[in-house]
Amino acid sequence: MAEPEIEPKKPVLQLKSQKFREARQGDWKALNAALDKAERSGLGNASIDEILNLPVLYRSAMSSLSMAQSISLDRNMITYLQALCARAYVYIYGPHTRFKDVLSAFFLKAWPQSIRKLAAELWLAFAVTALGVAVGWLLCAHDSSWYNVFISPMESQGRDLGASVKDLRDTLGGADKNQALSPFAVFLMTHNTQVSIMAFAVGAIFGLPTLLVLVQNGITMGAMLWLFASKGLGLDFAAWLTIHGTTEMSAIIIAGACGFHIGRRLMFPGDRSRKRALSEAGKLTGTVMIGVALMLTVAGCLEGIGRQTITLTGARIAIGVVMLALWWTYFTLVGRKAEVANG
Repeated sequence: MAEPEIEPKKPVLQLKSQKFREARQGDWKALNAALDKAERSGLGNASIDEILNLPVLYRSAMSSLSMAQSISLDRNMITYLQALCARAYVYIYGPHTRFKDVLSAFFLKAWPQSIRKLAAELWLAFAVTALGVAVGWLLCAHDSSWYNVFISPMESQGRDLGASVKDLRDTLGGADKNQALSPFAVFLMTHNTQVSIMAFAVGAIFGLPTLLVLVQNGITMGAMLWLFASKGLGLDFAAWLTIHGTTEMSAIIIAGACGFHIGRRLMFPGDRSRKRALSEAGKLTGTVMIGVALMLTVAGCLEGIGRQTITLTGARIAIGVVMLALWWTYFTLVGRKAEVANG
């Protein structure tokens, strides 16, 4: 940092500023040099005396700044001291966490630990989704006209009651390597992303809209499973769905659990104020939803790869099952040592 120049003023003020600088500039130069060294090579290469001297030099510079401002000394000197003190404050008291440490803390501690705190809500979200699947299947099996009620033409993308076995099978096969994702695949990813966001966002309304969103999503899945099964393609469709669906549905269930958690803390804040309970719930679920966004991205990649390059039913199921096992093993086990250490 360049040294300050004395601003041309009245001779008395100029003399006073000159003497003030001469008396104290040794500490300013030492602080500036210490900051340059620390920013270049970090504090790891500094001696104990250098580390201990850094806050002392900072307080000396702050004292100089305070005095210079109180007696209205040279403006250039004050500006220099302000910049020097701000730089020292940020380095001494500001966060020094590296980006890789932030990522490590999130994936190895914050995300899996936060999800484990939602265990009750996760089971509820899973049960509600499974109920929706069962309702969708049973109603369509009882009366096929229910399918058109549950699945709009835009959602079905040709997977309707009038589709032949060949037409339905073609929607599950591979695509040309140069062909982009089908409109249905794009719609499916967009739809499930919207469902995840909606299931989380409406949780503040006592969790009831979250329940309805999960039930509706389950019914849609159940109805489509019924359609393919009725054409003898149930296993093929389940395999096509599994390759990305285990990741995608896990993300939706987790998002639903977040919505239920916010609704529960709103209705039952416990010994905390409702405002504080909602604030804590928001921090917890916000951390979880960052991970949900990542899961939906992974699901989208699996959908693209699975549809275009992997056509064997067994391979699709194997990939889906492996992804399911990986996700929930990660959520169950990762970060437990840190939890035990923290009591």
